[in-house]
Amino acid sequence: MRRIALFCLMTVASVLTSMAQSVYDFKVVDDNGKEVSLSQYKGKVLLIVNTATKCGFTPQYKELQELYEQYRAQGFEILDFPCNQFGQQAPGSIREIHQFCTANFNIEFPQFDKIEVNGEHAHPLYTFLKSQKGFCGFNTDDKIGRFLDERFKQQDPDYAKNPDIKWNFTKFLVSKDGCVLQRFEPTATAKDMEQDIQAALRANCCEKKDGCCCK
Repeated sequence: MRRIALFCLMTVASVLTSMAQSVYDFKVVDDNGKEVSLSQYKGKVLLIVNTATKCGFTPQYKELQELYEQYRAQGFEILDFPCNQFGQQAPGSIREIHQFCTANFNIEFPQFDKIEVNGEHAHPLYTFLKSQKGFCGFNTDDKIGRFLDERFKQQDPDYAKNPDIKWNFTKFLVSKDGCVLQRFEPTATAKDMEQDIQAALRANCCEKKDGCCCK
């Protein structure tokens, strides 16, 4: 019975995701346990990030906060979704994670409840994001990026063909009208993303790009 119920839930989630036209079609839970619709961010440029507090990329919180301070007055929002699926590097409750991030990086952008981004329990939002932009490749000039690329290739030589989220701090840039413009892998820095963020802020509607993204 439990398996049937799980199958039904997965089927419903799959149907809803396939019907989705933009990120505004999804609801998420904030860090206070309240369900909110992403439609409240209509007209904003979004950077959606899966994060972790004990990762080699965790210092990117500082860069993200700096981006937020620089562009939020122009309509830029960062939506932070902690995820413990990668090396269990996001331990603790959402309240503990929020306290860590505010104490160490003074973050002011919205944080949401912990979610899964891959597998049968992946949040529908992330199923949608992955369907819009597949894996773009690690920057192998980066030490951690090179390590991750080698590690994944050992597990699966064709891993890059799978659109799944590969690690913490994968980022999706979303236009003012809810289209997924770009996917930036964990090795992408604020500098790598800034030009695309500026372009999205200047645009009045979706300017979707063909092909892949900046790493």
